[in-house]
Amino acid sequence: MRLAVKKLSALAAAAILTVSLASCATASDTTSRPAATAPAAAPELSGTLSVFAAASLKKTFTDLATAFEAAHPKVKVSLSFDGSSTLVTQITQGAPADVFASADTKNMTKLSDAKMAAGEPVDFATNVLTLIVPPNNPANIASFADAAKPGTKLVICAAQVPCGAAALSDAKNAGLTLAPVSEELNVTSVLGKVTSGEADAGLVYVTDAKPAGTAVKEVPLKLATPTVNEYPIVAVEGSKQQELAQAFIALVTAPQGQKVLQDAGFGTP
Repeated sequence: MRLAVKKLSALAAAAILTVSLASCATASDTTSRPAATAPAAAPELSGTLSVFAAASLKKTFTDLATAFEAAHPKVKVSLSFDGSSTLVTQITQGAPADVFASADTKNMTKLSDAKMAAGEPVDFATNVLTLIVPPNNPANIASFADAAKPGTKLVICAAQVPCGAAALSDAKNAGLTLAPVSEELNVTSVLGKVTSGEADAGLVYVTDAKPAGTAVKEVPLKLATPTVNEYPIVAVEGSKQQELAQAFIALVTAPQGQKVLQDAGFGTP
């Protein structure tokens, strides 16, 4: 019996020693490990972002800029709209732009060739042309061919502007030769000529005809192969607002931005 007690006592002592060592090890491990800390919060975006965008993007990009500013209260978005050819010339000559959104790939290529595109441009929308006339349609234009007839006061964009290049391409596809009385530097000016009654007809993007409402009447071109303009966007090389630029581009290409564009009549890239 005494031997058994001694044996039991030895086992108990060994168990206590084991627990003590484990406790020491645990305490040592705890004190040697640094306490876990929460990851640092990303700095809040701030500053002014200068966006140069094709005239046909005026309504949608104004809406997206408002949404961007609401999401980032310390950010101000400055928007400049004009023909893509005019904008890319301004940027390559030193205009302080952070983002460039073109209505075609040709003018975006000019920016890339000048080594002023910060990364690869991303296509975010497509667009096609339509024919518009004043509500009373004084020249009785019922087709694309009617707009090309001699004596018709037709207004289109200049050839170097995306909407002008598309107009000439559509005319070629339709077997027509256009004789415009005026060639404008952006699609907004074409729309203005028609709504003011200065022109019998004009070729504009479907996204410009839609918001014009009853101020114009649309005459579909009915082309078998309409010219489709692809819209790319990119941050400008040398911009001091690269983080803001990438965040705005992310909004344009995200589902939220795509919905705004598609609701306005733009096609998907």
